Amino acid sequence: MITKTDIEITVYTPDQQARGEFDGGRITEIKPIGFPGDGSVCKPIGPLFYWAWASSKEDGVIELHPHRGFEIISYCLEGMIGHYDTLGTDSTVGPGGLQVIQSGSGIHHREKILLPDTEFFQIWFDPDLSNSLNHAPAYQQFDHGDFGITEKGRARVKSILGSASPVSLVADVRMYDIMIAPRETYTCELTAGRTLAAVTVNGEGSWLDDERTVLSEIREKDFTVIHAAADEKLILRASSTALRLVLIEIPTRVTYRLYAG
Repeated sequence: MITKTDIEITVYTPDQQARGEFDGGRITEIKPIGFPGDGSVCKPIGPLFYWAWASSKEDGVIELHPHRGFEIISYCLEGMIGHYDTLGTDSTVGPGGLQVIQSGSGIHHREKILLPDTEFFQIWFDPDLSNSLNHAPAYQQFDHGDFGITEKGRARVKSILGSASPVSLVADVRMYDIMIAPRETYTCELTAGRTLAAVTVNGEGSWLDDERTVLSEIREKDFTVIHAAADEKLILRASSTALRLVLIEIPTRVTYRLYAG
């Protein structure tokens, strides 16, 4: 962990993240934030309860299983994933597509890997369960073209969750897929009382403060968590190759009781 002025930044390397598998090992997971008891060093942050990076070299299935309360997204990085649920949904999404389950009072679903070399994130958000458990479950799906993409210098930013996104969640979450050209930078702002959590998908780079001081180096599959005591500007700089991160911003704490305790 590095602390500089009002910024606290921690990078969790892959060996500090939990592991999991399904379907006899056909689907494997590395978990920046795992379930309690999984062994992840990083624990849930605000409403961010769970984050897994699932991969499969071949077909695979996670059989029908239940969910209640949580808002769960599956974001496809490569390949194709299928979804079936007890609402009658039977659908697929490809790269850049998003599946959204608001599990409410209860839903069962099944996930399936449909193409070789499929990779996707599954992320769980913890809304106020005293409310969410009283609502009927719902499913939504979005393709890559449904999301807005902006160019900021030589960085491409896709808004997955938040005010510029077509997705509506109860949990207070903003999420971005960011691609930065080699040796270029991208500036993001962090508000006091909120946390940035980011997985490095491809490439290497650095987190800098607004004076261009290096706070931390990052590599593929690293998980970065940043807290700030005051409003701050942070700079992401790519190394000699393009840098891709998926970044989530959440409140560091919430006012309701979380499922995680």
